[in-house]
Amino acid sequence: MAVSSPMVLSLLLLASLTALLVLAPRLSPPPQPAVAAAAGEDAPPRPARGGGLKGAASGGGVGAAGVGEEADDLRLFRRAALEAAAGEEAAGPPKVAFLFLTNSDLTFAPLWERFFAGNAARFTVYVHADPAAALRLAPTPSFRGRFVAAKPTRRADASLIAASRRLLAAALLDDPANAYFALLSQHCVPLHSFNRLYAALFPPSPPPSAAARHRRLPSYIEVLTGEPQMPSRYAARGEGAMLPEVPYERFRIGSQFFTLARRHAVLVVRERRLWRKFRAPCLPEAAQDECYPEEHYFPTLLDMADPAGVARYTLTRVNWTGSVAGHPHRYAAAEVTPRLIDELRASNHTHPHMFARKFAPDCLGPLLAIADTVIFKD
Repeated sequence: MAVSSPMVLSLLLLASLTALLVLAPRLSPPPQPAVAAAAGEDAPPRPARGGGLKGAASGGGVGAAGVGEEADDLRLFRRAALEAAAGEEAAGPPKVAFLFLTNSDLTFAPLWERFFAGNAARFTVYVHADPAAALRLAPTPSFRGRFVAAKPTRRADASLIAASRRLLAAALLDDPANAYFALLSQHCVPLHSFNRLYAALFPPSPPPSAAARHRRLPSYIEVLTGEPQMPSRYAARGEGAMLPEVPYERFRIGSQFFTLARRHAVLVVRERRLWRKFRAPCLPEAAQDECYPEEHYFPTLLDMADPAGVARYTLTRVNWTGSVAGHPHRYAAAEVTPRLIDELRASNHTHPHMFARKFAPDCLGPLLAIADTVIFKD
């Protein structure tokens, strides 16, 4: 018998509306976090969701203290790890991926362009630029269109680790030929020619080829123990906060800037166990002097996972003499001389230093003036 009573119809309609209101939050997608836009008309464009560089993450908010595991980052990291594990074969020689982590203009792009010249088949460039920074596009071709979608970063905060992982993931997804991943800042400059760097990373025997990409190449990352600041840095999140994943005897410190072999880049983007500890915010009283998670996470992870596979030193020279508030010495134009380049290259390890920081913007002119006669003359 058909339902015709107005009262029954009204009750059915009311029940339907009630069910819709109850289920609506479950059926609707969650609101998307706001994306911080870069200021200035010349700021680098941010790739849209699903656009830009292959594997670039979509924009999203970052907490003021510490970084959460946001869904878009997790998707990016999982995809990078899975595609890398699939082992897509790359044509041509192995490449060096240069990962620039910046919150200001890429002042030294002209110097890097001269460094890259003639080696287009052997390198790639990726830039993670803080969305809050008003950056002007580098006027050189190697940096155009190489910006990955970025999120805010802050000193003494795990957001710097997250940004480095985004760069690694984007580079892994973008080109299977990327065999080394060099993390640099906008204040870094090269100390040798590209050919000298390439020969150091890929020894000529066996020749650079597909076979070279499958060798167990070492990663160049500083791994230090027994440093006087280690106890306070380990306890920066509170007594016992790093346990049980990171006991004190396994905690390491080192330089923020590294050159990782591909297998270690995959390890970093895949790893979550230690990341849960290092992403936790530091105690307020430790934030200024002991909280440098970007100097702790990578050396601790790699030393725990593959201690024999890392060289335990970095290829990037930093001068900590007279450091102020955790910042290294910053070279000014008057200090740029051939003698300085020689001093910065010197190393007690297998390879000389290939890069150096921290240089002020006014150093560009003096560095370009000696680029061909000193820096790139090996």
